[in-house]
Amino acid sequence: MCSLMDTTLALEELVNSTNSCYGRVEVLRAGQWGTVCDDGWDASDAAVVCRQLGCGTVLEVKNAAYFGKGSGPIWMNNINCFGNEATLMSCSYNATPNRCDHEKDAGVICGYEASSVRLVDGSSSCSGRVQVLHNGIWGTVCYNGWDLLDANVVCSELGCGEAKEVKLAEYFGKSSGQIWLTKVKCFGYESSLTECPVGEADKWGQNMCLLDITRLVSGINSCSGRVQVLYDGTWGTVCDDGWDLSEAAVVCREIGCGDAIEVKSSAYFGEGSGQIWMDNVNCSGNESALSKCEYHELELNDCNHSEDAGVICQSVMRLVEGFDDCSGRVEVLHNGKWGTVCDYKWDGSDGAVVCKEMGCGNIKVLTYGAYFGATSGQIWMGNVNCNGEEASLSTCAIQGWGTHNCFFAEHAGVICGRELKIVNSC
Repeated sequence: MCSLMDTTLALEELVNSTNSCYGRVEVLRAGQWGTVCDDGWDASDAAVVCRQLGCGTVLEVKNAAYFGKGSGPIWMNNINCFGNEATLMSCSYNATPNRCDHEKDAGVICGYEASSVRLVDGSSSCSGRVQVLHNGIWGTVCYNGWDLLDANVVCSELGCGEAKEVKLAEYFGKSSGQIWLTKVKCFGYESSLTECPVGEADKWGQNMCLLDITRLVSGINSCSGRVQVLYDGTWGTVCDDGWDLSEAAVVCREIGCGDAIEVKSSAYFGEGSGQIWMDNVNCSGNESALSKCEYHELELNDCNHSEDAGVICQSVMRLVEGFDDCSGRVEVLHNGKWGTVCDYKWDGSDGAVVCKEMGCGNIKVLTYGAYFGATSGQIWMGNVNCNGEEASLSTCAIQGWGTHNCFFAEHAGVICGRELKIVNSC
């Protein structure tokens, strides 16, 4: 999903054409539309207009009132853009044109050149499921390790500005066709997705689309447990061959659980069932997802579930000054520093995520203000907006780290209730 940057200073529209992506360029200033003089008007200037309007790339630059003469003021002259500006108003220009008349009105023809990449089933031409063209057939890209660097290349290639969000799994619907690429690893400066390194560069279509959804199960909270990954809609385990702190660190980072504290092997958290999707995982420790590491796939392993890998991560959340370990003021860890959560708009969905993440059952009571004591430290989260299904509070929508509407002693808190269970009884 891409997002074009708009300006509050001026807007362009292309007029006197049958298509909103070509015509005479006009800008809005002081509530009045005016034209642009073609002195110095070139492809770099036109490219900015096309990008700002969401019209792809510049195909042709038009001068001398090609789309007819405008009327009213001529707002801009001698425009000088580098071509990467977000808006035309960001370029240098002369705001008081001399020796210009409407016979020199600038124009542009924008469009999308034949591309090997497209977005389908989205709400606009700048959002949707990514598809690439190979051997005359359109196919999808596995989101194994797919991130903003990869998405930025797609958005830029399509003339859609910068990537706003990365959508995973079947957000834009499931495709039944060919999966062409997996393990795409763009640096962000490539001009086309097909220029990015991929995990199976010499095997178009012969790849395993291991979706980089990773979770921990059967632990004491959402930051500890047996490692599972999702492939083709089925959860499976990871074999502990070669499993060490580097791999565990990637898992903890991927699921938002801070640093790895302990590496667990030999089915420490119990044996899983079904598939073992990964074996001999080899991470440097800096990867953004487990699927970006080297590993053996599918039938290439010699493991059984007695070798299921696990990890204990540092929790990025805690409850303090409560009655027990399942009640208290909510605090989160960010940039190595603990801070509170603003209680503005704190509701049951948010509290439910906290209780679940702490392994404390269901939410029983929400608390506000200084119910569990006041602290003068950092307030990290504000306007928390969970849907209740998240595994961690850190994955809920927030106003921004350190951005909030709270004053001193306006702290969010919870009282959770564990479900009663008896284990290992005779």
